[in-house]
Amino acid sequence: METKEIEEKVLIALDEIRPFLASDGGDISLVSIEKDSLVKVQLHGACVSCTVNQMTLKTGVEMTIKKHAPEIEKVISVES
Repeated sequence: METKEIEEKVLIALDEIRPFLASDGGDISLVSIEKDSLVKVQLHGACVSCTVNQMTLKTGVEMTIKKHAPEIEKVISVES
């Protein structure tokens, strides 16, 4: 699969998870996709200081991204 296709699928996944984050005052944006297998995202708003943001990242964001783009192996959050 081409990098552009992977990016489109990741963006669709982020759009799917965004309403759940927004309901708690947060948001998420795509920073980069490296080697077509590592996704870097940045959390915004209430998600930055939330004590369960790493659990949200793994069980919510990473699962949703992998559902849309199974070739993604890992999702990490980066600071601004």
